[in-house]
Amino acid sequence: MEVAIVSGLSGAGRSTAAKVLEDMGWFVVDNLPPELISRMVDLGSRTSGDVTRIAIVLDVRTRAFTEDLASVIKDLDTRGYRPRVLYLEADDAILIRRFESNRRSHPLQGGGRLADGITRERMLLEPLRQEADVVVDTSKISVHQLRNQIERAFGQDAPDRHASLTVVSFGFKYGLPLDADMVVDMRFLPNPHWIPELREHTGRDQDVSDYVLSQDGISEFLDRYVELLGLVNGGYRREGKRYLTLAVGCTGGKHRSVAVAEEFARRLADESLAVTVVHRDLGRE
Repeated sequence: MEVAIVSGLSGAGRSTAAKVLEDMGWFVVDNLPPELISRMVDLGSRTSGDVTRIAIVLDVRTRAFTEDLASVIKDLDTRGYRPRVLYLEADDAILIRRFESNRRSHPLQGGGRLADGITRERMLLEPLRQEADVVVDTSKISVHQLRNQIERAFGQDAPDRHASLTVVSFGFKYGLPLDADMVVDMRFLPNPHWIPELREHTGRDQDVSDYVLSQDGISEFLDRYVELLGLVNGGYRREGKRYLTLAVGCTGGKHRSVAVAEEFARRLADESLAVTVVHRDLGRE
């Protein structure tokens, strides 16, 4: 069992760090009281390998933060669960700008100035900062750079994190999928709906698939689009995005889009890309 504790100054990027660790396969718990951390780790260790990495996100609003957390870390260390502490910080000017841009007050501000709350929090967290295994100053780095630093620090022996592609077939008459990153319109192909022996079949049936994929230009179209997806996916991964949704549409989402979505999945599935096919509107006609 690996245990990580994520803390640091409010506005320095704790939420982003938590999302990164979650993407890396960590089980992330936000604002768990320090006195429950040991119990959570014990429960995780009894799950027969389902949970092997637990990250707890904490801030100073947690009751008895500094005293309880220090004792919890010592207890976990004694029992063999040496927790790694990730501490996030930033310059006061940067933190003030972030709070003001979001129109939020600082959790320790009370009735005083924003700068007073930041100063108070920095003082309270200083003992934890001194004990941290990884300290990241987010003042001058982007979200993607923060992700890279966390992945380098906590990614050792992590499970393979394949990029994930979801290919969704749909019918334009039912509306575009809201989560589509890219949309492919297959209505330039002849519609099998107008062929009596194919009308009641779907794009998952071999006769419809053969008809759709035998049309002039379709093979070259698929070749070019697969190349494009490779370029786009590579760019997304460099920017920290590992989930891509490709929507393939035709009129009703029954014939052309289904056959082409299945063919995209067949061509794109490899060791570096986990592909899932969803036929959103199949069965609606």
